[in-house]
Amino acid sequence: MSRHSLTFLGAAGTVTGSKHLLEVDGRRVLVDCGLFQGLKDLRLRNWEPFAIDPASIDAVILTHAHLDHCGYLPRLVGAGYRGRIFCTPATKDLCSLVLPDAARLQEEDAREANRRGYSKHSPALPLFTQADAARALSQLQPVGYERPIPVLGDGVRAPAPSTPSPPPPEATVEFINAGHLLGSAYARVRIGDYTILFGGDLGRYGRPVLPDPSSVDEADVLLLESTYGDRLHVADDSGERLATIVRETAARGGKLIVPSFAIGRVEEVLYWLKRLEDERRIPQLPVYVDSPMAIGALQFYADRLGELDAEIATGSNPAAALGSDLTQSGSDPTRSNFPANRGGRGQTPNQTPARRRVAAFATARLVTVNSPQQSADLVASRQPAIVIASSGMATGGRVLRHLAATLPNPKHTVLFVGYQAAGTRGRELTDGAREIKLLGRLVPVAARVERIDSMSAHADASEILRWLSGFSRAPRVTYLVHGEPAALEALAARITSERGWPVHIAAHRERVELPPSR
Repeated sequence: MSRHSLTFLGAAGTVTGSKHLLEVDGRRVLVDCGLFQGLKDLRLRNWEPFAIDPASIDAVILTHAHLDHCGYLPRLVGAGYRGRIFCTPATKDLCSLVLPDAARLQEEDAREANRRGYSKHSPALPLFTQADAARALSQLQPVGYERPIPVLGDGVRAPAPSTPSPPPPEATVEFINAGHLLGSAYARVRIGDYTILFGGDLGRYGRPVLPDPSSVDEADVLLLESTYGDRLHVADDSGERLATIVRETAARGGKLIVPSFAIGRVEEVLYWLKRLEDERRIPQLPVYVDSPMAIGALQFYADRLGELDAEIATGSNPAAALGSDLTQSGSDPTRSNFPANRGGRGQTPNQTPARRRVAAFATARLVTVNSPQQSADLVASRQPAIVIASSGMATGGRVLRHLAATLPNPKHTVLFVGYQAAGTRGRELTDGAREIKLLGRLVPVAARVERIDSMSAHADASEILRWLSGFSRAPRVTYLVHGEPAALEALAARITSERGWPVHIAAHRERVELPPSR
């Protein structure tokens, strides 16, 4: 049998930085290429030399477009990787937003560090550049769901002219819908009759916007995420907790600030706000999406309605009805004569049909905010409103200025709707911090801070076990990744006790020889 090995270069003992190196008879495939986020010690790993020469990698496979799975790609390409990057078409679309934006922020941070002189490096350099991001995008190779394609072979990575290359082993990758994000997938790698399933991030059952995670029958080796391996999401309450938060904040005359991941989470937040409006359970407040990336992602979601949950795709749910107009932010969003502030559906005469398709997620007074000046005007506005802005863990982005303006005032509410990694401002706030550092100063926290985990796109412990029940036989080994230590240990214990499967918690930079097939 061919010799196969895995090396866990990220998301081992932590939830970010997903990178798994598969080696097959000396050929190399990197599955996911994500950034480390959160604690400083983790973020510093992004700056370390890559564990192997990037030029020696034959192929890269992406499970989805979140930064902790794709954000290191420009760095890898900048260091010499020239092969294909296999992903689904929707993942390619979303990467076209995520990677250039990440590169722009890297360059801006380096310029600011040099201007203020607070970096120990002279000059401070970005982790990667916009040119690196553009090259990475040019190497993306889109592949539809359930269409196996060779990943090792002629034309995937051309060998150096002076280096003879042995005939490559037969290996294919097949993407299977994971229900976590538009375009998200498990990557099923087959080497002859040997199957390795890279689980990426596992979605949830019975949620709006995205379909349920697809079932899988078998695999010799399974890599399984464990973000919520030690907890259960609160049972769905048909949006009542969100409705209560909106009503109470509006009654106080405050703003509801929702830090949100620009791709994926914004769509579900808008779905619920629209549904609650349609059911007349909340007042029709202006809803601002203050994130150019999120606005672009909304368009991609609207263009791929057929890949979403059936209710969204068919419009069978009133909350998903199409045909309303999406407000474009062509004027100051804080003025009373702006369409979204008049109580009716905002509309402008120059909207395109493509823009109107985004109305699958459009509340009655939805406003998209593009320019920095419009965002600044919104920060200064005292009008009751709902503001959705990135980033979801409050690590950067426009949401920081909204937080700085609202946290000191008890009439406002900050609502977190996703996982908050250790070392982030989101984790500090949800853990009860009474002040946080924002924009170079300490900001007191008097606003209400709420959290709704039911909107998480990650399966909880019971949902993970439910998905595992679809296997007809146990994998030879299940490697747990993408989790903090407590979650990893709790999930390992449940899988061992409830399913009797061999489980191994992966360690950072650990290399394992894969067991032979049956």
